[in-house]
Amino acid sequence: MAACRWLRQCRRWSANCTSAGLVDNSRPVNGRSGPPPSASSAGRTSWSSGPGGEWQLSAQPTHLKTFNPPTSLTGHTSRLLTPTLQCCRRRHHLHTDVKLKDPYTLAEKDLANLYVDIRKELFVSKEELKSLCDYYFDGKGKAIRPMIVILMARALNAHSNRSGDLLPGQRTIAMIAEMIHTASLVHDDVIDGSDQRRGKRTINELWGEKKAILAGDFILSTASMAMARIGDNNVVKVMSQVMEDLVRGEFMQLGSKENENERFKHYLEKTFKKTASLIANSCKAVCVQVSSDPDVHEIAYKYGENIGIAFQLVDDVLDFTSGASHLGKPSAADLKLGLATGPVLFACQQFPELHAMIMRRFSSKGDIERAWQFVLQSDGVQQTKFLARRYCDEAIRQISMLRPSAERDALIRVTEMVLTRDK
Repeated sequence: MAACRWLRQCRRWSANCTSAGLVDNSRPVNGRSGPPPSASSAGRTSWSSGPGGEWQLSAQPTHLKTFNPPTSLTGHTSRLLTPTLQCCRRRHHLHTDVKLKDPYTLAEKDLANLYVDIRKELFVSKEELKSLCDYYFDGKGKAIRPMIVILMARALNAHSNRSGDLLPGQRTIAMIAEMIHTASLVHDDVIDGSDQRRGKRTINELWGEKKAILAGDFILSTASMAMARIGDNNVVKVMSQVMEDLVRGEFMQLGSKENENERFKHYLEKTFKKTASLIANSCKAVCVQVSSDPDVHEIAYKYGENIGIAFQLVDDVLDFTSGASHLGKPSAADLKLGLATGPVLFACQQFPELHAMIMRRFSSKGDIERAWQFVLQSDGVQQTKFLARRYCDEAIRQISMLRPSAERDALIRVTEMVLTRDK
């Protein structure tokens, strides 16, 4: 089978960049300068402090082709699924008017009672249903989605010359994002037959599949009611898209593509719908409450989309590189579910035997073990990490178009957190 042109391009691209920094071609907005520093031990971009406290890119590639997969996805996401960073041949001098802070520290005040408020929303008199709904809202989750939404809201408020304080509806969106995400986990565990999530037994394992499905439905319905109370039809329209994408993404995951060129497109589009759409549309939802500028809406959306895809790419890598006890769920979970993720798809180029395994969804005896070894012997993990870095670079490029603020800078630092996380 002919090798996928896009995968070959990624290899050449990676080879060209092994000793050079990946650049961010941010442009100033409203006369303000480009992105603040974003150091990452997982990436190749490095920043150093220059004269006068300026931050500057310390490594530059001499040539780098634009990343263009040979696919054209339909609808709104066709413009968004692919990073489009261009080579920049001059040194950027980057200014920031604020002291960089840890993202969670900046959002700490708004996250403090998040799970308490969610449990209040889910309050029911029936004790068993209450226990089901409260099970994952124990305050032990990473809360990365509401954290991103809160930081985005504050960054957008600053960009729009408003007070840095959150609007009530913006904080509600952060809460809704976590509720939708958790409900999708409950449903996914039923579909996948999972018995472990976040280091403890799943709801379907403890209470059974029927009650788990009903609990997930109840969480979604409660999130929808909270959404309606915001009283903004634009917000409802944006967040309703998340629900549709989640279902479509789950159906896509149930299928596969025989054609190799279509397979990676299918994988990325599924990744967008199942993971990135929630972050992208939540970021857009907090934006439409303070700005009527479609360009600003697009910045918020694209940041969320790119960081969301990068997050899932890293998650797919961790399925091969982290132990089950560290992940809080079984390792090789995707292979056991018959899913071919980024590391497997990249590994196909070095081990064509994987193609037949993918089409039979690793169902034959020994397929999972052999596929696991092929991935570890290939550069599939490294290529997937590299691709995640590119999506993070595009997220940085987008958010850097906003006016400088502590929250904007923190959103850039979130890309580092995504790339370097180990669980």
